[in-house]
Amino acid sequence: MTLNPQTARKVDDLVARAQERGRAPALAAAVVRDGALVHFSANGCDPATGAVPTADTQFRIGSITKTLTAVMIMQLRDEGRLSLEDLLYRHLPGTPVGSAITLRQMLGHISGLQREPDGQWWERAEGTDLETFLGALTPDKIAYPPLRTYHYSNLAYGLLGAVANRLTGLDWTDLLSKRLLEPLGMSRTSHMEMEPFARGFVVHPWDATLREEPRTDTAAMAPAGQLWSTAADLARWAAFLADPDPGLLDPATLTEMCAPMVISDLESWTGGHGLGLELYRSGERIYVGHGGSMPGYLAHLLVHRPSRTAAILFANAYTLHELRIAALNTSLLDLVLEAEPPRVKPWRPAPAAQPHELAGVWWWMGRQLLARHDGEELVMEPVSPAAAPWRFAQESADVWRCHSGSNDGELLRVRRDGQGTPVELDIATFLHTRQP
Repeated sequence: MTLNPQTARKVDDLVARAQERGRAPALAAAVVRDGALVHFSANGCDPATGAVPTADTQFRIGSITKTLTAVMIMQLRDEGRLSLEDLLYRHLPGTPVGSAITLRQMLGHISGLQREPDGQWWERAEGTDLETFLGALTPDKIAYPPLRTYHYSNLAYGLLGAVANRLTGLDWTDLLSKRLLEPLGMSRTSHMEMEPFARGFVVHPWDATLREEPRTDTAAMAPAGQLWSTAADLARWAAFLADPDPGLLDPATLTEMCAPMVISDLESWTGGHGLGLELYRSGERIYVGHGGSMPGYLAHLLVHRPSRTAAILFANAYTLHELRIAALNTSLLDLVLEAEPPRVKPWRPAPAAQPHELAGVWWWMGRQLLARHDGEELVMEPVSPAAAPWRFAQESADVWRCHSGSNDGELLRVRRDGQGTPVELDIATFLHTRQP
């Protein structure tokens, strides 16, 4: 599968213009559809080597790392090894910030923890070991009371990595390889750089000269932003975020991660944060993903889950002149989805079968709904106005559980008359009848 030539040209033009305007030594982009990398584009080169980036060139991905850390925390939750409502203190006893904040709050950046750990700027300095990192914590690391406001915290993700270490006994890097990188075939995603990789630079704002930035091992803070990756590997990660392998993560858990914990943009409500995933509104679409920066590098990942389409951007510069990488990547994903909207699946008739006893028209408060059985589930849809259908899975005789639409999670109970004929559907105390 590839993009149409016209769409590919538009993507290439967007990348070329952004590289020139943004004054980045190199800018690379990738488009992912239905689990496959369908287009790669690059403009510029690595000034240190003269190499033009390919889909196999490593860049630092910064805080995109947090999405992998968050998935591992959710894996441990699903295994029953922690609860998101656990206080941090339960897993890191004695931690002076752990008695008032929960793991859920830390994942969603509403714990109130300050943004950075103390000491040197952790992104540009060699990190400390875990015990030294934890020993440096003091009670004043709480910048806000929990839940008061959105406050992005790299420190929180360093501590979430420490929780994973204490629960498993494995270093975060080893745990990541075992749980995600190896199963997903992300062999070019690593703790430290591996050739071929793009050297990272700061571009002087006045004379456009370059300064190459150090490539540090952030050690205990690695869960917040250490990783290096490639377009090909992040395409695999984007495919996972669009449609996860149930053997690695329950799809319902990933959907939970995409629900907003907090709106981060209170002026226009175009951005928010779920459990480890940033949320972006672009028109009527919601994208999930994350941005990342480390000295000398920018990266951004966006996924439109309904269409299984994603966009990835890398730059080997710490800033883009007059551009924001999040806005640029949003424009890229918008471009692809508008030029090549996902194909509508064709309607196909159901195989001949006896009508289900609950099929047909039901009424509630003058509202007409049509029920059908698709062979596995009971589906109820309003005739007008259009709304998301309710899909019910049967739990026992005359009891069904909804898992979509406005009744998600609610029970439907079938009420019968003296002859055993269904005459009412009780959905969360709302009685639906055969007549208006």
